[in-house]
Amino acid sequence: MRAAALIARDALALGGSLVRPGATTAAIDAEVHRFIVSQGAYPSCLNYMGFPKAICTSVNNVIAHGIPDSRPLVDGDIINLDVTVYKDGFHGDTSAMFGAGRVDRLGTDLVEATREALELAIQICGPGVPFAEIGRTIAAFVAQHGYSVSEELTGHGVGRNFHQNPLIYHHANDEPGVMEPGMAFTIEPIVCQGSAAGILWPDGWTVSTEDGGRSAQFEHTLLVTPNGVDVLTA
Repeated sequence: MRAAALIARDALALGGSLVRPGATTAAIDAEVHRFIVSQGAYPSCLNYMGFPKAICTSVNNVIAHGIPDSRPLVDGDIINLDVTVYKDGFHGDTSAMFGAGRVDRLGTDLVEATREALELAIQICGPGVPFAEIGRTIAAFVAQHGYSVSEELTGHGVGRNFHQNPLIYHHANDEPGVMEPGMAFTIEPIVCQGSAAGILWPDGWTVSTEDGGRSAQFEHTLLVTPNGVDVLTA
């Protein structure tokens, strides 16, 4: 898992370095795909339940699972790149936000608040901590900033399987379960400027906000240790 997670981290950084006005998400996808394969790994998203590309590229009001295409990014776009890598039987999963050109203050504030929400959630993790504390921490912080958090999409266990239990909810919840050493999972809050309710596009994958407000997401793969957590994709 550590090997897969580090390749995912580096692939994400490569993709982010290519984000600029005029770049297409299809071209970014192609470069990230080539890099992952060059590392003796495979992009987990490719052909997963029929997904047609190596990574997800979610621009502006797209909450998640945007499909790379030939439309160029424009100045001020914010984009989430979601990269998962399969290496020697294990998956590593990560995502982050990037800006194309000059992002306005409202967009920058949204991105930074989402980054901080993930960091705060990671800080409370460790053996014996209820999984529900993740959602409580994120929801409280997001509400203070006037944002909403998606309740429809979750983090998840990860390892030999791309997605498995436990599900990690980012909103306030009372789901059972506590963290134990050896568990690996993702935290990946989706924070929105307006409503966090999503609309599924006809392509069967892309989910956008119902009100057109922008969204942001950051994600890391974590491993619970006897003393806390290791962020494998950091």
